[in-house]
Amino acid sequence: MLLQEDIALAPLTTFRIGGPARFFVEARSRTEVEEAVRLARARDLPLFILGGGSNLVVADAGFPGLVLRVAIPGIEQRPGTNDEGKVLFDAGAGESWDRFVSHAVIAQCAGVECLSGIPGSVGATPVQNVGAYGQEVSETIESVEVFDRKDSQVRELCREACGFSYRSSVFNTTERERFIVLRVTYALVPGGDAHLEYADLKRHFDGRETRPNLAETREAVRHIRALKGMLIVPGDPDCQSAGSFFKNPVLSEQQHEDLQRRASARGLSLPSYPALEKNKKVSAAWLVEKSGFARGYGFGRVGISSKHALAIVNRGGATAAEVLALKDQIQQRVEEIWGLHLEPEPVLVGL
Repeated sequence: MLLQEDIALAPLTTFRIGGPARFFVEARSRTEVEEAVRLARARDLPLFILGGGSNLVVADAGFPGLVLRVAIPGIEQRPGTNDEGKVLFDAGAGESWDRFVSHAVIAQCAGVECLSGIPGSVGATPVQNVGAYGQEVSETIESVEVFDRKDSQVRELCREACGFSYRSSVFNTTERERFIVLRVTYALVPGGDAHLEYADLKRHFDGRETRPNLAETREAVRHIRALKGMLIVPGDPDCQSAGSFFKNPVLSEQQHEDLQRRASARGLSLPSYPALEKNKKVSAAWLVEKSGFARGYGFGRVGISSKHALAIVNRGGATAAEVLALKDQIQQRVEEIWGLHLEPEPVLVGL
């Protein structure tokens, strides 16, 4: 295990923001993860687990402890253990998530094709129950292999034990900082149909007589994400971001009715998407835009993406303080106008 000091974290994130890590380790095996945790304990250092760096805002001062980048590689395919006919894929936490999706699609196994183009690593997907275009990883996760920092044991958690809900799990709520994800097992459907429930995807294939296959659906999702600045494309000024900065609010019946009244009073109607309606979710992007933060909003080094209202972008040399100031401004305005509090999606490191 190589222990490094004063390693810049900004280049390891998609936001390209933040100061250095006092200590840094890249672990490519379970043994190296365990060794890094022991080191942090022995030196009484705060420990932060870094994956692909796609959903983070790192403090300008950096992180005062040990940053452990989990880079365990590998994708293995094997038959399922029950009679459902599914195929199991074991993926190392350090694998690129989009590479894993490509691997599954090439194997003609359905279940994650709509999650194409999402940056970051496999290990991050169960933590926030990553989802997009009508799919969530919790629908396919069979189990998660973790290192339990509580008793220094390696455990395998079944799907139910992960406590999945919208953009959350035990890993970022009740058991935050307890588990380090080592590997994830996904159960996918061989020869299954592509999932085509989301409005953007339906529009993309509108008028087509034959049903798109998994590969065509994957490419369509990547195309749509690129149009929204949600696909990492070198040189694109809208790509230095943490992706969607706010979660879509999940509302009670009363909150939803109140929001509809507020919208009607302004001569507006809430956007209606089946994927949102079934859970009484409302589009955070719509709330942001209708609060005065249009695409392209901002000045200086930080702003809103010109392609998607949910992405706060680093236009070059931005600081974490500037990002948080814009975040606070958006949250305050949305709360004043719509009576709703927007929850940030990225992890705030050292803040």
